Amino acid sequence: MTQKQALSSSELGTLWMTYQEKTMIQRMLEYFIEQADDNRAKEIMQDTHMKIINYLEDIKGIFKNEGAVIPVGYTEQDVNVGVPKLYDNMFDIMFLRLLQEISMGLHTLHLNMAYRKDIVLLYKELTAFTQSVYDECVDYLQEKDVLPRPPAVTMPKSVEFVEGTNYMSGFNLFSEKRALNTVEVSHLYHAIESNIIGMQLITGFAQVANEPEVKKYFIKGKELAKKIVTDNTQLFLQSDIQPPSTWGANATDSKVAPFSDKLMMYCTSLFCSFGLGSSALGTAFSLRSDLPLKMVNEAKDILTYGSEGGKLMAKNGWLEEPPQMQDRNQLTK
Repeated sequence: MTQKQALSSSELGTLWMTYQEKTMIQRMLEYFIEQADDNRAKEIMQDTHMKIINYLEDIKGIFKNEGAVIPVGYTEQDVNVGVPKLYDNMFDIMFLRLLQEISMGLHTLHLNMAYRKDIVLLYKELTAFTQSVYDECVDYLQEKDVLPRPPAVTMPKSVEFVEGTNYMSGFNLFSEKRALNTVEVSHLYHAIESNIIGMQLITGFAQVANEPEVKKYFIKGKELAKKIVTDNTQLFLQSDIQPPSTWGANATDSKVAPFSDKLMMYCTSLFCSFGLGSSALGTAFSLRSDLPLKMVNEAKDILTYGSEGGKLMAKNGWLEEPPQMQDRNQLTK
């Protein structure tokens, strides 16, 4: 019988990251399930919650078999399901849809870092599961007519090639900027859409945060998300493109926390990482010269904000350490 390979450092690291993310989603779903008024929304979240628990058990089993300690992640102490509703109806599925976007990116990346067959299979299953939940969320939101679609466009009738460098100019004072192309619109639209949800999410966090410093941090994050939405919306308007509608699922007036400050800080850091990745993709595929610079500046602001959050989590003892490589300098002392 062939002995199973030991976990590599990258496999251990990605499993640890997956455990953190899935335990956070598990706890947040427990609250949203309790608060759900719509039976279909509750069913989507309950099915997702149950499958996440099963995957968490699989990951725990891998850790145990390898002799690795099971991470703390997020526990029952990080959620209070019995408090008043913090967000309007529909926000739960809008938020779950965005979480699936983040998860799809993570699982695909982690799949590329896996070598052992059982770990590869786990990430393949997680990717398929996440895509399935994402589809359910989109179908639900479209049926409820609360998911705005990107702008309509006239279909091209011929293939065109760029002539000269004017196509790429975004700073020329003596000529008009060209209209946005559909690739650029897709990245800008996604940034607006995700930051609208992030702004609604973090507004609720700011209302219920326990620590004054954490509350101040969330307020700062809300203003950052608002700035990104405003700046990108302005780019749409300059090209006479209709920006995304503002979704109506806002934070309520509740000031009672359903989640611990620790969990809300981690959730915010996850959104920061997602924002950085989206900005990087947008920068790579935008040909008008002013757009990459704008996206780089946005990424810089997000990075600074995320770094401040990491320091705040460490200061409060909320930042769980990933598994460490052996410190050879320490061992040779």
